[in-house]
Amino acid sequence: MLKAQCDLAVPEPEKLLTLFCEHYSEYGMVRRRGAAAGHVTISYGRFALHAAGERLSVRAKSPHQDGLTYVKMGVVHHLREFMGDKAPPVRWLGDGQAGGTPSFWREMQVVESFDITPSMRRVVLTGPRIAELADGSLHVRLFFPPKRRPLRGPVLGEDGCPVWPEGEDKLTPRVYTIREVDAAKAQVAIDILRHDGDTTAGSFFAVNAKGGDAVGMAGPLGDAHPAFRKKFFFFGDETAIPAIDRILRRLPAETQVHAVIEVANPSEEQVLRSDAALRVDWLHRDRAKTSLADAAAKLTAEMLGDDGYVWAGCEFADFQAIRRHCRKALGLKADRHHVVAYWRKGARSD
Repeated sequence: MLKAQCDLAVPEPEKLLTLFCEHYSEYGMVRRRGAAAGHVTISYGRFALHAAGERLSVRAKSPHQDGLTYVKMGVVHHLREFMGDKAPPVRWLGDGQAGGTPSFWREMQVVESFDITPSMRRVVLTGPRIAELADGSLHVRLFFPPKRRPLRGPVLGEDGCPVWPEGEDKLTPRVYTIREVDAAKAQVAIDILRHDGDTTAGSFFAVNAKGGDAVGMAGPLGDAHPAFRKKFFFFGDETAIPAIDRILRRLPAETQVHAVIEVANPSEEQVLRSDAALRVDWLHRDRAKTSLADAAAKLTAEMLGDDGYVWAGCEFADFQAIRRHCRKALGLKADRHHVVAYWRKGARSD
């Protein structure tokens, strides 16, 4: 178990501790021990908080270096979110010292790229530690170098966060879902949705990617494969197809699955593979009378049964409606639904 600790000089440590616990209760397991102590467990590891006087002590643990780095980064990120310009400097002691390359950083090379639908392009990459990408996590973050510049990666600062290159070497990050992992070939396939005339960072990279081109990668990270259930209901648009397909491939034959997927038109439909009993309904935006949120609203408690699970990935407005239906109308607890916004109309993807 890797460990690190820091002590923060803050005027109201118990209030800050409460903010951490309330926030992380949405993403993991939180235990409070009175007003002055708390313990947070998330997928990457765990950290303990202890308030005394005008100090908040943080003790972080994880079984692997990537996890410890992500735990420390999360603490620092939310400290700055909660305190703004008043956030104190952070200096971690223990494992994962400053100055080195972050353990999560990979330098990848393009093997090939090709269209799988008119708007979805697959980029196949190769690089180190590919087998690690086949675990339960679904996503990675890609870092695109500027045009005609070599790829330069980050180094760790004393606060446990990566210090990224700036100026002419500044990287552009985007989150994508792992579609396929071939550990034997040391290859991973990433599907990138083309949009806005291929002017966005991801679209431009996907369309112009050539064999040998370099791109940075961090991960795996984020959402994990949900636990086995007898029934699954999926709702998503194009951005969610890679995640839905990857989850489907892990489901056993005795699982019943109903997926509703919204795409631009019939040419954007994709083949989904699963041993499960699979039914897929495609909604076409160019002619559909039913939206993705409307389709999810038709889901009832009777259809779900005692063990049904809802998974959804979509645009922010649909995310809000589907999550509200799951929590308010269906009364589902956190262990029976996972609803996320993969993008938001009018917002940049930074």
